Amino acid sequence: MVQRILLVDDEEGIRKVLGISLADGGYEVSTAENAEEALDIFHKEQPAIVLTDIKMPGMDGIELLKEIKTVSPDTEVIMITGHGDMELAIQSLKSDATDFITKPIDDDTLEIALKRATEKIFLKSKLREYTENLEKLVEEKTEQLVQAERWAAVGQTVAGLAHAVKNITGGITGGMFVLEKGIELEKKQYLYQGWDMVKTDVARIKNVALDLLNYAKEREPDLKKCDPNRPAREVVDLMLPRAKVCGVLLEKDLDPAIPKVWLDPEGIHRCLLNLVTNAIDACTDIECSHGGGESAKVILQSLKAEGWAVEYRVIDNGCGMNTETGAKIFQRFFTTKGSKGTGLGLMLTKKIINEHGGLIDFESEKDKGTTFIIRLPERRRSAGGKGK
Repeated sequence: MVQRILLVDDEEGIRKVLGISLADGGYEVSTAENAEEALDIFHKEQPAIVLTDIKMPGMDGIELLKEIKTVSPDTEVIMITGHGDMELAIQSLKSDATDFITKPIDDDTLEIALKRATEKIFLKSKLREYTENLEKLVEEKTEQLVQAERWAAVGQTVAGLAHAVKNITGGITGGMFVLEKGIELEKKQYLYQGWDMVKTDVARIKNVALDLLNYAKEREPDLKKCDPNRPAREVVDLMLPRAKVCGVLLEKDLDPAIPKVWLDPEGIHRCLLNLVTNAIDACTDIECSHGGGESAKVILQSLKAEGWAVEYRVIDNGCGMNTETGAKIFQRFFTTKGSKGTGLGLMLTKKIINEHGGLIDFESEKDKGTTFIIRLPERRRSAGGKGK
């Protein structure tokens, strides 16, 4: 099957020479002189591979890469860089570029990069085919079992977990690529950058495993009579550095008059940490804009609600959710974070709150922000030590 390539460069000479070379190599080639024209062609032709210069007037190559990946994550994008643009090249790899080649373009280097992109397309196709067959097999077997509802849930969990792991391994692959480039170019800086990328995704795998174990475990919360503001303060103190790096103002508004409450401090800490982390992410979403000079802000509140021991509120002025997204947020492995999310956080949070006999709800408006609300009931310690 002939692969279609979109070649983007503001220099006409490069477009002509590369276009001829690619056509001689058996590719079907379309060309564009800027990113705006490239996006028009991309939407019409849906090429499997995009070969783009990084530095162009107007929208640059990295912005074009992000736009393409938003519309079509499986499209392979190869960046063309100058010898002085290595930092931009590394940045493009972190945005999921397939590879980068430097000017003047060597035919062998170009061939290797295209071969690597073509192999990735083939592997993704096979993986998609295998996944579809696996999902079909799971569905067929599920229908044959007496406990159809239970097995359907298992199938969803396996598919969600596979998706989460695939996203993480994709990140590890990117880190390994940067490491290889560091070794090849004898650049310690790239070695450190690649190793940091790998370490980050290994930590994500660990967190996924712990979340799954916690979700699968049937348990009663370890209730202790304690200050309900303590886990809230701990979460704010823990997340302040990350909020600052992200340009988000993180505040706490805790009612000191709330009496001590029977709760599982570790479990509630985990719930509030998940919600505050999501709120910060919502404020830094690329689609989120803060008009009128309004700063990105997250507030963690505690208050005494009528009929409840304590109410927590996590309020953000981030991107918010529409009705369709809001209906799915507590489903297994549902995430709005793309490859950066696993969909486990809210699933586990809801489980912990249910174990407390509490309620979790939210109010959200698209482009206005979201408020998550946790209410915990009045409980007293029983003779067995777990509370009732």
